[in-house]
Amino acid sequence: MHIPLRLWITLALTTLGGCGQQSGPDEQAQGLQASSGQVAVKQGASVSRYAATRFAEQATFGPTPELIAEVEKKGFSQWIDDQFALPASKFNTAPIRVYNSEIPAEGQVAWDYMISQIYPTLIGSADQLRRRVSWSISQFVPTSSNKLTPYPAMVYANFLQDQAFGNYGDFIRALTTNPPMGLYLDNIQNRPLSPQCIGCAPNENYARELMQLFTLGVVKLNPDGTTVRDSKGAPVETYSQEDVSQLARALTGWSMAAPPSRWDWSNRDGVLTPDTWDQAHDVGEKVVLGTTFPSGKDAATELETIVTMLMGHQNIAPFVSLRMIQHLVTSNPSPAYIGRIAAVFRNNGRGVAGDMKAVVKAILLDPEARKGDQIGADSASFGKLREPVLWFTSVLRGLGCTQAPKWDNSKDYAQPYQQTPYNPSSVFSFYAPTDRAPGSNLLAPEQKLINADTLASRMGGFNLGSAAAAAAAGCKIDPFGEALAASPLLYVNLVNERFFRGAMAPTLRQNLMDLAPTIWGENNNMKAINLLSYALSSPYYGVMR
Repeated sequence: MHIPLRLWITLALTTLGGCGQQSGPDEQAQGLQASSGQVAVKQGASVSRYAATRFAEQATFGPTPELIAEVEKKGFSQWIDDQFALPASKFNTAPIRVYNSEIPAEGQVAWDYMISQIYPTLIGSADQLRRRVSWSISQFVPTSSNKLTPYPAMVYANFLQDQAFGNYGDFIRALTTNPPMGLYLDNIQNRPLSPQCIGCAPNENYARELMQLFTLGVVKLNPDGTTVRDSKGAPVETYSQEDVSQLARALTGWSMAAPPSRWDWSNRDGVLTPDTWDQAHDVGEKVVLGTTFPSGKDAATELETIVTMLMGHQNIAPFVSLRMIQHLVTSNPSPAYIGRIAAVFRNNGRGVAGDMKAVVKAILLDPEARKGDQIGADSASFGKLREPVLWFTSVLRGLGCTQAPKWDNSKDYAQPYQQTPYNPSSVFSFYAPTDRAPGSNLLAPEQKLINADTLASRMGGFNLGSAAAAAAAGCKIDPFGEALAASPLLYVNLVNERFFRGAMAPTLRQNLMDLAPTIWGENNNMKAINLLSYALSSPYYGVMR
């Protein structure tokens, strides 16, 4: 059964609007009678299986049976604290530290290596919460391998792993001296106009995006994230072009610690350092957002003023809070939800602003985030479309895979269309956080990535129906094939438990039962995957609520 793109989007937005995955009480009871899904807290557990699975969708790259059992036992707060205590997993960049970027074949090897490392790391790392948080930050504070090449792109991903649970002020400081970011947004080329430096000129790229995309946004915000408006109702701008120019002057004078090389990429590690040449930094007085930068100060001193200025701005708490809520929990949070998280950003309870552990924990434990742990209790506008990467990783983790499958007779790994991790097309990332659902005022940024190719790839199963490809990727397909061979009911129950929190919508349940006897496939495993592809390409799975 094919779902046209327009109908899929309509159904998905309807689901997001409150009429989708969760069914009424009578239908819930009927649907769950034949399922091992659990919606009440079992003896000895802290939370229900349904709630644990839903939480795992928000806090990780996808539920697994083992993860659900762990969350059930520990409860949300203890699981979060245990995740905070885990060391940061990292990409191993050593195999591509040295290669000649001017030789296409060597560049292709580096690219292939990066792709080969992404999914085992995202789906297999023990520090799933850190991974999910650093991935979230990477989407609104991005770099891209399409400009940086693979080695610095992986270095930047490792950098975000180190920063994910730290302090946001420290993150701003470290970001400004991060070599991949310095290269990506050209701040290492940012120099003042000077007769001593022929051809030198300010570069405003980083200064602009630091304010617009990473910390403040373009309009002033109230503490709850709503827009500040003037007496005529027009939005009040956060900064002017003059503020950008002045901030760029304050950001001049940073350099790579080691000279660039076409062979050894290790200078992308470490930190940028103030240039030893006196003319590299503009020492004149500047005024940014009303803050005066006195003359005669060096680059490092002015960076501290920048961090203090941005962390003290009224926008940063609601701005960062909204971005993190959108990527972890719901695309369209209420102002009250944003306001509660912004208050934690401003003060973690111990007088510290920017504590990301406190912010992440508050986001995941907020009453608005947890309300939907009781089936059907969430608000009509709550939830988010599964962006391609999260859809793909959830499928892989649900099937017990250890790697993305490769296409038959190819060295290429399957990937979700529209979203290659750490490779967005621009500094605006894969989609704008302000994008709204068509014909609606509902924030739904991820819908920008849902098109006919996206759905076709999901329906195609990413080659998981190939026994060789699935086995090579470590995927455990046999239980699904065996269940389908035994009876459609057993199969649907397994899919329901593994991918639908034990609360599959009755309409989808019936569709799968009807399709099971006629689904195409050369063997039971292929039939099971083809039927699963239909279920997981539906709006019932395409929306997380």
